[in-house]
Amino acid sequence: MSKFRFRLATLRKLREIRRDELRTKLAEASRATQMLDEQIMAVGSELTNLQSEQRAAIAGSADVNVLLETQRYQAILRAQQSTMQDQAGILKAEVERRRQAVVEADKEVRLLEKLNERQRNEHQKQMQRAEVKELDEIASSRRKVSDVWAQ
Repeated sequence: MSKFRFRLATLRKLREIRRDELRTKLAEASRATQMLDEQIMAVGSELTNLQSEQRAAIAGSADVNVLLETQRYQAILRAQQSTMQDQAGILKAEVERRRQAVVEADKEVRLLEKLNERQRNEHQKQMQRAEVKELDEIASSRRKVSDVWAQ
């Protein structure tokens, strides 16, 4: 009796490796998005603190040079925040693209796994049929021998 061997096992293994690589790339992109979101929040927090300091400076004795410097720094922070938000949009699109690639790779692997299972089940059925046939032949030959001895 032959042992079952899935002929596409190597292809399935390659597709599993590809799927795992795509998952790793997706995780990297997700981490990059998370880090960028944290940076955007930090800049937003910095802007909020800067605005409250600016209000306090205006309420007290206002040094014009300090106010101008604060406004320049605020403009730089806003530009950085805008740039980071643009990058976040690009990164989110890349994360979605990678997520779709992982979904497709996972479908390919599952398809091969289902094919493997179907072929394995078919092989088992064939082996059972062959075993039943062999047992029937043995029973038939024994019956013939017992019939010969009975005469």
